[in-house]
Amino acid sequence: MTLRALLLALIFGCSYPQGAQFCLAQATESAHPNIVMLLTDDQATITMGCYGNDAVKTPNLDELARDGVAFDRHYVSTAICMASRVNIMTGLYEYRTGCNFGYGKLSPSVWKKGYPTQLRAAGYRTAIAGKIGFEVANVGLPKSDFDMWGAGPGQTNYKTSKNKSMSDYAEKYPHSTLSYAAFSEDFIKQSVADKKPFCLSISFKASHRPVTPDPQFDHIYENTNFPKPKNYGRENGQHLAIQSRTGRQYPRFEEWGYADNYNEVMKKYNQQIFAVDVAVGRIRESLKESGVENNTVIIFTSDNGFLCGSHGYGSKVIPYEESTRVPLIIFDPRHEVSGKQKRCDGLTGSIDLCPTILDLAGLTPPDEIDGTSLLPLLDDTSAEVRQSLALMNFWGPDTAHSFGVVTKNSKYIYWYSQEKGMIATEEMFDINSDPGESVNLAYDPKSKPKLETMRQLYDKHLYEIERKAINDDYGKFKELFDRRQLWEAKQKILDSSRKAK
Repeated sequence: MTLRALLLALIFGCSYPQGAQFCLAQATESAHPNIVMLLTDDQATITMGCYGNDAVKTPNLDELARDGVAFDRHYVSTAICMASRVNIMTGLYEYRTGCNFGYGKLSPSVWKKGYPTQLRAAGYRTAIAGKIGFEVANVGLPKSDFDMWGAGPGQTNYKTSKNKSMSDYAEKYPHSTLSYAAFSEDFIKQSVADKKPFCLSISFKASHRPVTPDPQFDHIYENTNFPKPKNYGRENGQHLAIQSRTGRQYPRFEEWGYADNYNEVMKKYNQQIFAVDVAVGRIRESLKESGVENNTVIIFTSDNGFLCGSHGYGSKVIPYEESTRVPLIIFDPRHEVSGKQKRCDGLTGSIDLCPTILDLAGLTPPDEIDGTSLLPLLDDTSAEVRQSLALMNFWGPDTAHSFGVVTKNSKYIYWYSQEKGMIATEEMFDINSDPGESVNLAYDPKSKPKLETMRQLYDKHLYEIERKAINDDYGKFKELFDRRQLWEAKQKILDSSRKAK
């Protein structure tokens, strides 16, 4: 039980969270803030002014960062939408949820541990709109677990009329991005009228492909030239593991136009984010008009980043910086840090958002959760709540699978595959001095002490797969990513797994 929950229980004479419904009716506003969770898709940090890009226009997001705390070392543990969204909802690593493309739906027992279901059970009014990104086994889309539903199956659609749950907004907002702002406005007004604390989750489809910017914003970047990142292009990826080139992210550098039409590609990509910025501004205005802006916490992040031509790659998935490091802003207007334009460079992860939201609501996260609350970082932005985070890709061709660990200053990645003449490869980067990951230090004799330290952290995280993997589909990765295991043994595991499929 958190200190906040204990105090409420003592004041109102009820157990918590079992008695949360009763307590909420009597508690003060500040004890139970409203929570707005804003999630984009495939959004790289280079799309926001507050993350150092002067070429983009994100006034509302930049204002949110100034009002709250911007996090500079925030990573997703799995850089692909389905798995990452479940990580965010539940606070668990992928190998504990069993949910990703090709692996299966989310189990009902795991879903019940997610922040939307826990907050609703505690008396919050809940809503979700946009791309939820996953389904629950034997249930499908969990509509009944929300008081207001605007989400849809699969990738959803940029055309509002094609999203059944959002069709009422289609005439006024034909493009889906702004329709989610309208949905938010309606939910906020109704929740305030009902005098209940609320948790609103908006999952924008933007900036996921197919590239479909809202045409009303075509003028925004018509005369803009976007600078290429310093590590742009194939010539800046020759030092990376050959395994990283075996997935679809390698050909998409050319297929999606980064190679020969970079500026036009980035114009449309950033135009999609501009519409999100407009939506965020409208949501904040709605909170103000409804009189709840001073008691509403806003969290903004993305389910994964985007490579945008860095190292000669497109898409995401592989665990390099542009793919795994994403924006995160937390604004709690009740907190004394508000308005002080603070930044935090402590390591944080996507699995930390669920326990953070539960902590905000005064609920105690499950004991077995992988994430940790980030609220201590609002109290002290120079503090640290975690020393390391596991990075994993178990999706796509076996040859592109990777497992790694990131700390505040370093990253270690292991690629196990030795198929097609490849050799098992280690990568280590000093992401503090080399954020573009231009030098692999794993084979530098001078870096051996650091390498041993990162290997030990890696082994520690790998052992957790053996202890906690939800099923054999994930349990096999303990052996596959064992640095000491012979390739012949790994081949047998792969052969057996392929036959089973």
